[in-house]
Amino acid sequence: MSQRNFAKVCRTLVTERLPIVCLVLVVSCVALAQQAKSGPAKAADLTGRYEGTAKNKAEEVITLAFELTEKDGALSGMIRSSHGDFPITGGTHKGDAVTIEFDAGGPGTITLRLTDDMLTGTWTAGEDGGPVDVKKAAAQEAPKGK
Repeated sequence: MSQRNFAKVCRTLVTERLPIVCLVLVVSCVALAQQAKSGPAKAADLTGRYEGTAKNKAEEVITLAFELTEKDGALSGMIRSSHGDFPITGGTHKGDAVTIEFDAGGPGTITLRLTDDMLTGTWTAGEDGGPVDVKKAAAQEAPKGK
């Protein structure tokens, strides 16, 4: 390639391609600045009703519902099951890790992972325990007055 052709190619690149590259870089920088300004995404609030099943060591299927309230990562509420109702005495939600403590005539613990609208994990109370799988129930609309 001659020196004249090389100079022509360089001029073409600088005059035609460089403005496009600069524009792409500017748009990318603006997008990154916006993302950093908005901060990290906040974990989903667990407040609501979750329905599903658990199993005990005897492989008995237990129907259950968690009625959860979350405030600043702390959990409270009630566990309703085919074996009775149990108050939630504490719990935490950090990222996808969820821990629920409950009173079953003695301390009980449920350790869960949050995936979309599912909570999956294990429970223990005394000598018993097993797997737990619940899904967030659709919010029910309040009856309309006449």
